[in-house]
Amino acid sequence: MSSSVLWYATRATGLVAMVLLTVTAVLGILTANRRPTPRWPGFARQELHRRVSLLAMVFLGLHVLTSVVDTYVHIGWVAVVVPFVSPYQRAWVAVGTISLDLLVAVAVSSWLRHRIPARVWRAVHWLAYASWPLALAHAFGMGTDMHQGWVVDLAVTCIVAGVAAGAWRLALAGSRTRRALAVAPVRGRPDGVPVKHLPG
Repeated sequence: MSSSVLWYATRATGLVAMVLLTVTAVLGILTANRRPTPRWPGFARQELHRRVSLLAMVFLGLHVLTSVVDTYVHIGWVAVVVPFVSPYQRAWVAVGTISLDLLVAVAVSSWLRHRIPARVWRAVHWLAYASWPLALAHAFGMGTDMHQGWVVDLAVTCIVAGVAAGAWRLALAGSRTRRALAVAPVRGRPDGVPVKHLPG
């Protein structure tokens, strides 16, 4: 396979992986801690999130494979898992490597979900939220197509989608906290004596 074909494959798979990782992150944020509904049951949400995550990992794997196999630049297999050892674009490759390592940790924890404590799984799963901005930083730092308007628009759309989903999640958590605090005094005092509401 010629170097030019690998170069185009690396660019294409990188962009697709960026979009799929964004969709995975947004789905994870929007579906976490939400009650199932008849139209959107819990198993359907989890299955969609899982399938998109697997698809993202496939394209990410292809992106890594074509990057390493391409002989135009030398990255090396070690640089895929160990940061700051690539002779080419060391810093930006390291950012991508760290993002990949975090995603692999999340994937392994998900595979072992029924064999590890739930709190451990949640703690590791939070790494996915760190890997997403690192992946975007890697794309901006190394992406040879970032000078093209449509690619920049695509990347900005991914950022806006992720930030909007995160803001919605924080707003929802804040609303639930406020409701819980508002209901707590009505239930009674700490000593168990019911609170009496005075008229007026």
